[in-house]
Amino acid sequence: MFVSDNTFEGVKEYFFKRLQSKFSERELRQMLKVFVSKRLNLSSADFLLVKDQKFSESDLLFFRDKVKRLESGEPFQHVSGEVFFYNQMLKCDYRALIPRPETEELVDWIVKEANAKKVIDFCAGSGCIGLALKSEISNLSVQSIELSDDAIELIKENEAFTGISINPLKFDVLNDNFKNLNLKADVWVSNPPYIPNKDKEIMESNVLDFEPGMALFVDDSEPLVFYEKIAQEASTLLIDGGFLFFEIHEDLGEEVVAIMNELGFVNIELRKDLQGKDRMVKGQKVLSRYGSE
Repeated sequence: MFVSDNTFEGVKEYFFKRLQSKFSERELRQMLKVFVSKRLNLSSADFLLVKDQKFSESDLLFFRDKVKRLESGEPFQHVSGEVFFYNQMLKCDYRALIPRPETEELVDWIVKEANAKKVIDFCAGSGCIGLALKSEISNLSVQSIELSDDAIELIKENEAFTGISINPLKFDVLNDNFKNLNLKADVWVSNPPYIPNKDKEIMESNVLDFEPGMALFVDDSEPLVFYEKIAQEASTLLIDGGFLFFEIHEDLGEEVVAIMNELGFVNIELRKDLQGKDRMVKGQKVLSRYGSE
């Protein structure tokens, strides 16, 4: 048997021994708690009693599978199948990017400043932005725009999982005609692909091997192609006074600000995340002297 015994302490010993070189003790304790709770369908309170638990052979094989996947470099969020994002538990796997803390900060910015009634989320991935916004803003309408069939399927699963509707729609931001859709809204938001292909050589393998490249990378010669296209369309399709929010590459903030300036956006703000990196931009469509269209 690969564990010393079939008790919680035996599983814990195995878990820590195999993974201590990859994760901190705090991370290992939290991951083990998630896997044990999921396997035994335990609440946080019930988990306190798990030290007396005897695991079946099937249980032990479940934990060995989790350890092997973590050893291979697969992200914990994929192994667990879920991620906690802005007060919502969401399904998470290879079909879309893992929602990250800086994206939660972008959501929080929109919640606090935009007074949104209708949001269009471009390059929606797992749907995390739209789901979080709709969970916080009453009577909000959300349209989630995404090209990947896999990601759209994940969005639908997250709609069912959370009971929140965000209306996923397949659409190619760079090649399809925006005017064929009803995209008039008071907020557009996007966390589009923005990492130049050349950066692959400095990125961690757990990102390169397990997250979808189409959601991450752009051609080295056009790192801002999604920002240029979305901002250009927003300059006409946003309602007067509407907001455009972007998550950005930490090295390209000034360039995104320049694009929005050239297109006539006002009240542009470049904001840092909690790590002190430029990661978010907001701009507002100028108010027409004739009022909203």
